[in-house]
Amino acid sequence: MRAFCALLCLVALVAHAKHVVQNWDITYVTTNRGLNQTPKRGIGVNGKLPLPVVEAVLGDTLVLNVRNSLDTPTSLHSHGILQRGTNYYDGVAMTTDCSIAPGTNFTYYIKLDQAGTYWIHGHTHEHNFDGLRTPLVIHDPQDPNPVEREFLFAAEDWWPITFQESLAIIMQQHGPGYPYTNPPYTLINGFKDSMVEPLHFEPGKTYKIRLVSMMSLPLWEFVIDDHELLIVEVDGVATKPKAVSVVRLAPGQRVSVLVTAKPSRNLNYQYHMTTFADYLPPIQGVYPQQINSTAIYATSAPVFVPQAIPSEPFDELSIEALEYMPAMTTDRSLFFNATYGFSSDDVPYESFNLVAYESPKVPSMFSALTTGDMSLNSITYGPATNAQVLKYGEVVEMVYWSATRVPHPQHLHGHSFQVIEKGRTDDALGQFRRRVPSKGFSPMMRDTVMVYSGEYVIVRFKADNPGAWVMHCHFDWHLGQGLNMLFISAPRLMQEKLLVPQSVVDQCKRQRIKVSGNVVGHDTYNIDGAPKPPGLIINRFY
Repeated sequence: MRAFCALLCLVALVAHAKHVVQNWDITYVTTNRGLNQTPKRGIGVNGKLPLPVVEAVLGDTLVLNVRNSLDTPTSLHSHGILQRGTNYYDGVAMTTDCSIAPGTNFTYYIKLDQAGTYWIHGHTHEHNFDGLRTPLVIHDPQDPNPVEREFLFAAEDWWPITFQESLAIIMQQHGPGYPYTNPPYTLINGFKDSMVEPLHFEPGKTYKIRLVSMMSLPLWEFVIDDHELLIVEVDGVATKPKAVSVVRLAPGQRVSVLVTAKPSRNLNYQYHMTTFADYLPPIQGVYPQQINSTAIYATSAPVFVPQAIPSEPFDELSIEALEYMPAMTTDRSLFFNATYGFSSDDVPYESFNLVAYESPKVPSMFSALTTGDMSLNSITYGPATNAQVLKYGEVVEMVYWSATRVPHPQHLHGHSFQVIEKGRTDDALGQFRRRVPSKGFSPMMRDTVMVYSGEYVIVRFKADNPGAWVMHCHFDWHLGQGLNMLFISAPRLMQEKLLVPQSVVDQCKRQRIKVSGNVVGHDTYNIDGAPKPPGLIINRFY
């Protein structure tokens, strides 16, 4: 009977599936976003910022018709969308494609077979930093938590300098430099704090609030005074309801909560969005920055005054996935030390295990598809990609280690992972070690996890999505400095099943980029001319 009901739901989804078409001309937009800042050259769509929010229904296909009117290549990544069977639409330059050449058009066809909260952002040259970002909401007609209304809060930091200008400061010789002379400010849904709209609550009604962190650097927290927030979704994956008073998000993360309104109209309540970066020196009005608005029950009602506004880390280990799956049994365990070091000419880099990422000369997906058995050897993808080749279906455990003074929100493309364990890197006795139960507990799954300074996090994922997938820090500067690596998942299956559209190949040809061979386009193990990671000297005080 259950299988029959599932079949009926599938038939209903197919019957109502449609193409959601977006026509985007990616352009430069000179603006200060209404802030007291010097205008800069940002990146928007159709001459405007912010970008339009994209909404669709589970089973739809998102059709993104893109014109690149910039003077540099660009690409779009649908953050959190697994791209099963469509690795070539993941939007990662020189991993899954060659980006969209200036003055050309390209169309992404993205199957929306995951309900939840996601976002779309520029991935080439970290165009995300300069404004090319917007939420993507995929509604589920069979949502187990029906609500009166939904609200969306997407937070982003807007800098008065461009990504390339800021990265030059960060990576200056004998650095890092100090980019905060031109500090950022937080925008909510694309607008400054004075334009944040109130919430309108009806007594006893239940509402869904979707929170999206499109930040480049800081963390932020969401609170409604004297209201319980019931977590029901994390990074697009449904969870068992978990009651909290505050939700903290790192760059790239998303959380959906249910809020049940009070039974009377006696009081109104404030809600707060606080941006902070406790790993940086405080900047007055910036870190922290608090944006407040009101949850209105009655226009004439007084406002509740709280004793304090709560603040606490997000506790993944206490939250369970809604669909039961106990902690997966590990087939392979990998160690990733987020290291900071200087090259021989004293330029600072971020890296995994002292390998700072450099892009290959042939997109890694094409290398996996065209090199036969050589695709099974990580050297095929070059020494600077830090590539790991995975067998189909194996369970991979990753130990994220951050012994430096800066944390890292680590994001994995093409997969969600279970969060298994957390602890401190200096803990010799295990007294700070926290781990999910091995039985009777379904670890929460997500695609972006925050690894705080001096801590480690263990996650596990199943390599069941053939393709070339990157894993990187979602602090834009850290990605630009090299904190990135490559997984090649099931290359033999890729060769059998992955059919790359001609439009993807044509973009490479326009830019004279090879689409076959190893890291440099050879059909042998010869990788002469491959990008090499800078030899780094670790800095233990950063």
